[in-house]
This record gives sequence, C-alpha cells and structure tokens, in this order.
Amino acid sequence: MPATQRPRPSGHRRVSISPRGKLVAAGATVAVAASGALGYFALFPQQAPAFVRSTLQSVGIVGPEAGPPAPTCPLTGEQVPGGKVPARPALAIKVENHPEARPQAALNDADIVVEEPVEGGYTRFIAIYQCHDAGRVGPIRSGRTTDPDYLRQLGPAVFGYAGGVNIVKKEVPAVGLVDVNYIIAAGAYSRDDSRPAPHNLYTTTRALWRAARSNTGAPAPLFTYSPSWDGRARKVSAIHLPYSWVSDVVWTWDRGQRAWLRFHGDEPHQLEGGAQVSAQSVVIQVVTVTDGDIIDPAGNPSPEVELTGFGKAYVLRDGKVIVGRWERETLEDVTRFVSKDGAEMTLSPGRAWVQLLPSWIDVELVRGPAA
Repeated sequence: MPATQRPRPSGHRRVSISPRGKLVAAGATVAVAASGALGYFALFPQQAPAFVRSTLQSVGIVGPEAGPPAPTCPLTGEQVPGGKVPARPALAIKVENHPEARPQAALNDADIVVEEPVEGGYTRFIAIYQCHDAGRVGPIRSGRTTDPDYLRQLGPAVFGYAGGVNIVKKEVPAVGLVDVNYIIAAGAYSRDDSRPAPHNLYTTTRALWRAARSNTGAPAPLFTYSPSWDGRARKVSAIHLPYSWVSDVVWTWDRGQRAWLRFHGDEPHQLEGGAQVSAQSVVIQVVTVTDGDIIDPAGNPSPEVELTGFGKAYVLRDGKVIVGRWERETLEDVTRFVSKDGAEMTLSPGRAWVQLLPSWIDVELVRGPAA
C-alpha cells in the first residue's frame, strides 16, 4: 500500500454532495422557515410587513384590511362627496312658502329642511346646508323667533334671511349665530326681476359663507343615522299634515326612488327645473304653538313655537313610520328622538325634512301599498 494512501474503515463509504444538492437542502430549510413565518403572520397579520400582508390577502389566507371608516356628512349621514367634510359651519337660509314664491330653488340641495308655522296659516322653510353648495337659493324672506331657538342646536351657524322684527335681529347674534341678513351682507343677495316682489330675493351658499368670514368647522350631527331600522315600525304609503288650506302637506313613499315625495295636497311640490321635493327621512315634531305679541300687517299674530320640553314625534323612513317622542331639556341642548321602546330613533342617510307641527293638527297616516 503506498505510504500516501490511508485505508478506509470497512463499512464506510464516501458521500459526494454536489453544489445542486446543497441548494436543494438550503431551499428546503428556507421553505420550512418561511412556512412557519407565514403561519405566524396569518395569525397576526398586523405584525407582518406590507408585502407579506399583500401575499396573504391575495391567496385568501387573511381578508382585506379594514381601513378607517369613510367620512360622512354630519347633517345627512351620507359619505362625503370628495372624501373630506368641508371645514365650514352649517348655513341656514330662510325660504318662503307662499304660493307666489313657488317654485322655490335648491331645497333638494339642502342637508336638512325645517318647516315652521308662521302667520295666517302659512309656513316657511329653514334650508340648512353644510356638505353641499347651491348656486341659487330662494325666494328668501324674513326670520321669526322660532329660527334662533331651533338653529342654536348647530352651534355658530351662519343665518341668511331677509330681515325681521327687532327681537329676532337681536336674538340671532345673542345665541351665537353669524348674522348675514340681506342688509348686513347686501352684496350676497340679488333680486330676480322676472318674479314679483317681495317673492324675488335670492342668494347663493358660497356668497353667504364668504360674507360670514367664519373659520368655524363642521357642526355636530343633529340626528343619528343607520342603514335600517330594526325596532317597531308600521308600513305606510303616505302621511297628511294639514297645516292649513294654503299649507296642506302630503308625503308619499316612492319605492322606486327610495324616497318620500312632497305634495301640496294633490299637487306635486316642484322646484325650479321641475324636480319634485324629496327626502330620505321626514321627522314630525309635534309642538305647542301659541299666539305671540308680534302682529303682522294683516293683523295676524306671529306664532310662538315651544321647542323645549317633550312631545310626540314620528320618523318616516324606508316606507315605514316610527312613533315616539322628542325631548329637549333646554335651548342649549340638541333635541333627542326616542321610540316607544326607549331606543333612539335613527334616520336613513340622506336629506331630512323636519316638520314642526302644531299640536292641534292631526297626523293622518295612510296605510296601503307604496307607489
């Protein structure tokens, strides 16, 4: 045996490992480690790197990440157009409802519309905007004592109106509203010569927000919204609110549009351009109304609407009516709406109309198949 050759022990043989074999073995080790890591990250996806979370989602191991909830308009509960709530206060504009003022402009652009009784059996509207703009709003008329009492729920809202008696004009800034009436902000208003005076005063939302020069942010919500209502409710096809012969309000449920449509008696309440007034929810707040000390030129007393305390309430949504009550301890508070079961009544996301209905007027519910 050559001196340079060492004998091999019997029973042993040399094993040769090629470079390819080394890679296979290494790959198996990595695969086991990766499998363990994926298993861990599947249990705790929030701790995984972004590319690993993406891989886990693509193969269905974990679901898509739940991002922050989409922002909603504070006064409608709908997702915000453009994805960001405008950093501006609520804007309330007093709109007339005399037959000669019809058709009105931009009521369907408002977030909330409030209908209140005024002199002689007539009603007027407070159109409230925040998320949306309107290029022409009106006709605009004077304010009433009801307005500051209702609007103070919105914080430092901007209020556009065509003047009023001294007690109203003093109360508006006293409760923290920003007064942009047609005398203070004359440049924000214009007359439409094609309409008879005094039913021809108009404005735009941008002009009044600009005149207010307010840097206050968005208001807190007045209502709570939900996609559906699971509590007690009755199906109705229409509701009749006979304020008077000149303000005979009917709301009917339109299943195709998923909205309540407004009528003056049998006549559709149409706006400029021909669209019918509509709302996703109608809130009927039954209130005590008395004759005030202010008398109009025709000798009619101006109504005083009691907006504190409690009273009966109805919420119309989804072709149904929820019956309950409203509560507001002081004028500093926001009105609450509670069902007979004690649950907070929620509105359907979208535009809402609030009917301040005198307690002596019956609410007439019409049951039957919806349109």
